[in-house]
Amino acid sequence: MSVRDVVVTSPQARLRGCLALPDGPGPHPGVVVIHEIYGLNDNIRDITGRLAAEGYASLAVDLFSDRNRVFCMARLMGGSLTGRTSFAVRDLRASAEFLSSQPEVDGARVGVIGFCMGGGLALAWGCRDRRLRAIAPFYATNPRPASAVRRPCPVVGSYPGQDFTARAGRKLDARLSELGIVHDIKVYPGARHSFFNDQGRAYDAAAAADAWERVLAFFAEHVRAAPAPS
Repeated sequence: MSVRDVVVTSPQARLRGCLALPDGPGPHPGVVVIHEIYGLNDNIRDITGRLAAEGYASLAVDLFSDRNRVFCMARLMGGSLTGRTSFAVRDLRASAEFLSSQPEVDGARVGVIGFCMGGGLALAWGCRDRRLRAIAPFYATNPRPASAVRRPCPVVGSYPGQDFTARAGRKLDARLSELGIVHDIKVYPGARHSFFNDQGRAYDAAAAADAWERVLAFFAEHVRAAPAPS
């Protein structure tokens, strides 16, 4: 596995990022990792590396690069909650294009994983971009209105029972069932917000391990597998 810092150019910013590539020539399936409100920290870098160790070329960018963090957070949360295409979704599309352009990456096999704010952005992005094979939101809020969730790719979602996002997870489960979208939504009763962050106080080892195995199994089926013939 190799890990290096990169710069991704989007229409409105130069985004600092972390690119992790599996060993071997590929082409490998890809995953875009979307951070929480803390930005591109050690936890997100670690998750990017863990995905590469599982055979996924992975990229995380700092959506706050060269921007005012508080102002960006307000815009990011507002855009994901209302279902409008925010500047962050444009940045994430540019990130996916950068990842897909790497010679080691198969651009036809790309998924997304996101946490809290990043999970909400993953859902907003997944409702608009048919290139994405699957998304994995963790403790995410849903796009609003509910009709904004209309044609997403397969979804594997993980939610803590001791958190306001558990309600969002249950609503998303019902909405995806209504639409006939392949999904696996699970609420962990005793877990709290950010339970997957092993560097935080709310870390729940059992819930995190189970969620990780579910994501890997789901991505193996929907991201790693070769696209069906058209």
